[in-house]
Amino acid sequence: MNCQSLLAGATIALISSFGTAALAQPFEGCPSKEILAQFEEFGRTRKMPPELGAWLNNPKAQYIEPWKAFDNVYYVGVCWVSSWVIRTSDGVVLIDTLHEPHVDQLIANLRKVGADLADIKYVLMTHGHFDHVGGAAKLKPLLPNAKFVMTKIGWSEAIAAAKQSEGTPRPWSMIDQDVVVGDGNVIRSGNNTFGVLETPGHTHGTASYTYDVKDGTKTYRAVTVGGLGLNAIENSKQVEGYIASLDTIKKPVEQPNNPVTVHLTTHPFSNGLTELREKVVSRAPNEPNPLVDPQGLLDQVAYLRKGAEERLAIERKAGR
Repeated sequence: MNCQSLLAGATIALISSFGTAALAQPFEGCPSKEILAQFEEFGRTRKMPPELGAWLNNPKAQYIEPWKAFDNVYYVGVCWVSSWVIRTSDGVVLIDTLHEPHVDQLIANLRKVGADLADIKYVLMTHGHFDHVGGAAKLKPLLPNAKFVMTKIGWSEAIAAAKQSEGTPRPWSMIDQDVVVGDGNVIRSGNNTFGVLETPGHTHGTASYTYDVKDGTKTYRAVTVGGLGLNAIENSKQVEGYIASLDTIKKPVEQPNNPVTVHLTTHPFSNGLTELREKVVSRAPNEPNPLVDPQGLLDQVAYLRKGAEERLAIERKAGR
């Protein structure tokens, strides 16, 4: 079985668990630690509790008010998965598309933060899992000036996963391949540049993106790391790639010139973003932005490496 089939199978296992029956909500609100613990267990077992799957698919439980992270950046995602708006002098860049049934909420959030759909120039997609690209099919006809961007492998993985979702409880569609990017490519939009880092591991086609964020008179370099989980791992070679990608992410954080100091994550529960949001939106004028936290990103990379090394030992022991 090829890697696309395995990846699509893992995605189907996730979306098939999205029940519509009335189940007890696993969380009160959107608590990062509790959500992370359940997803780490899912990564180990590849078995999602039905109540967690239903929660992911519940618009009411997933709703988060959109909020301003930096002067040019807004969070427009839901509780469990992110979508980011970055304003530039030549339009808007959107990172990731969410998935159904949350795309209407994304559209409402975009309008709420003043992002005209016609002003969106690029949709940067991190990887081919449905929760990050599943909204592309609905968004594309609504974004007349947008180019949709992903790595070559990412496009292949997304298209294959969507096709294999046919006949499942929650089928989804994927748009045809648009813009293909690779490691080291730069996308320019007005006064901002978006660097592409290929960071395979979570999926084979995962990309991370770096870009400028503004806070008053200060400008910082941010990264959106494309994939953090180990839930689609198929063998030790993929885990080795994941670990190598952690080094790729770590390098720009430690570089002396224009280092990355901000992590705007693809999943808010991965680094406590939901709780940090309250500090960001309530801070006093001229108070430092708590999202500027290079050590926090390095600590997260170290935590992810520990989990990956444990998973690598498991895969090697199993002869995979």
